Amino acid sequence: MAMFSPVLLLFPSLFLILIIQTTAQPNFPYQFCRNDKGNYTANSTYKANLNTLLSNLTSNTEIDYGFYNSSYGQNSDEVYAIGLCRGDVKPDDCRSCLNDTIVLLPEVCPNQKEAIAGYDNCMLRYSNRSLYGILETSPSFLAGNGANATDPDRFNQATRDLLDSLRSRAASGSSLRKYAAGNATGPNFQTIFALVQCTPDLSQQNCTDCLVGTFSDIAGSNILDKRGGRIIKPSCNFRYENSRFYDPTVDTQPPVSPPAPPPPSTNTTTKEEKKSNTSRTFIAIVVPIVACIVIFFFIFIYLRVKRKSWKNIKSEVDQDEIGSTESLQFDFGTISVATDNFSDSNKLGRGGFGAVYKGRLSNGQEIAVKRLSRESGQGDQEFKNEVLLVAKLQHRNLVRLLGFCLERSERLLIYEFVPNKSLDYLLFDPGKSAQLDWKRRYKIIGGIARGLLYLHEDSRLRIIHRDLKASNILLDADMNPKISDFGMARLFVLDQTQGNTSRIVGTYGYMAPEYAMHGYFSVKSDVYSFGVLVLEIVSGKKNTGFPFGQSVEDLISFAWKNWKDGTVSSLIDPAINGESRSEVMRCIHIGLLCVQENVTDRPTMASIMLMLNSYSTTLPVPSRACIVYA
Repeated sequence: MAMFSPVLLLFPSLFLILIIQTTAQPNFPYQFCRNDKGNYTANSTYKANLNTLLSNLTSNTEIDYGFYNSSYGQNSDEVYAIGLCRGDVKPDDCRSCLNDTIVLLPEVCPNQKEAIAGYDNCMLRYSNRSLYGILETSPSFLAGNGANATDPDRFNQATRDLLDSLRSRAASGSSLRKYAAGNATGPNFQTIFALVQCTPDLSQQNCTDCLVGTFSDIAGSNILDKRGGRIIKPSCNFRYENSRFYDPTVDTQPPVSPPAPPPPSTNTTTKEEKKSNTSRTFIAIVVPIVACIVIFFFIFIYLRVKRKSWKNIKSEVDQDEIGSTESLQFDFGTISVATDNFSDSNKLGRGGFGAVYKGRLSNGQEIAVKRLSRESGQGDQEFKNEVLLVAKLQHRNLVRLLGFCLERSERLLIYEFVPNKSLDYLLFDPGKSAQLDWKRRYKIIGGIARGLLYLHEDSRLRIIHRDLKASNILLDADMNPKISDFGMARLFVLDQTQGNTSRIVGTYGYMAPEYAMHGYFSVKSDVYSFGVLVLEIVSGKKNTGFPFGQSVEDLISFAWKNWKDGTVSSLIDPAINGESRSEVMRCIHIGLLCVQENVTDRPTMASIMLMLNSYSTTLPVPSRACIVYA
């Protein structure tokens, strides 16, 4: 197989893969210098520790199973390294391959604290963090031998079956070696040879997960149509060819003690003993079969239920609008690197769903990553809901979903990064609210209204947000508002006007009374929440539990009381008092129209846009407002 240099490719399986082709870096068939993991200087302690560690890594000549793991140094200057040889490579050849890699890798990746590279027979990794026992699937190196297989469909299936059978053998290996090799007959009597391997420090489950993920990386691509190919990841790899490339005489596992020979047979067995032996044989055969049938039955039922749930969600969505969301899927390893392994220094905040982190992709794009908490009340339903509903919604006042990750137990949503955080972060902080003069506040009110109008009427979907509140309004660099967090959103068909649910979700204080008390929701539910937001923006105060004079009243109750008494000016935030008073008063009027108790009295978002943009429009007198307390 020829030498290769990395080229980025995004497969339909949506995992970031580094393809290996001919040109730069002729020293290794594959390598990856982790520039994002930090650098060291030529005369640093880290450099000295790295040299010491690598020079002694293979010094233990008693190791004959091809796996070396060591570390050297202390604190931030400690260096960790792992060396892994292919399972069929003899000890002397293994050490020779690793020693060549040890010499060349620091030269190919000068001053990088973390790097990985290898040849056909071995792989070397080093880093400033512990590597032992940690499942890592990024970066990935992929190559094909370029020759197309005859009858690719059958060849593809035969190769998959072979790799799957080898996977279980390798994963069940010992802590010294997790390796399996074998062959199968493909179409036209072709023989397919393959091997799979994990670093033996992984658990059986982690090895299985790594190989399953690796096999899925090539789903939908044409790599299995080739007569040979490979994927190499830090924790596992596989390779297949139509000619034997491994030593078939090497055991796939380290030798173990042979089982004790059976006792010599005698002819003195009684009839009772024969009957007992027959019973034990019957139990030994039948019981496992019955147990397997029961287990497979429950697995089948579980998968059917999950599949039905997913199909029900997808059936609610207009496929022309949403299209395929698969092109948005990110590899977990990619996001982990972008967020520095979800470090606390990158945490932007935390909500009921989990934490949000700032990250930077390899192309320099800044992102915000919502990581769904395992303890969150929001689960797969809300996760899939948000992906399906937001994926194709494009509007300047909606936060843009860049992608998602659904890998093992991880549920991630990747959004565009919005630098000025959320509206509540500025609005309700006396030290920061001065940044929001009336011009900016009025722009924010108009932007939220445009975003809701798009959701309710202008999109080919009709979407009810159901959790509109200040913390779900993000502000970009120009203070333009962006509606976010569609985990509670519901999709309506275009001629549907309302729905109901027994599961009440959202935030009390922003929640329309008919929804909170009876589960009825409609576009007017979002209008109510919008009205609460408008009153908060004008007053600079939270909806519930804030002081006016010596009493603590609800914002809506306070606004309604002062509207009736003609003293509504006392509602206005002192930071904007005196600015564009007619616009401020008009917004208070609109806010009170939105929070009316009677659903039919509330205006639509289209009417609200007209009220905001046309001063010739006469506003109706609001009727009684209603607030829902927590």
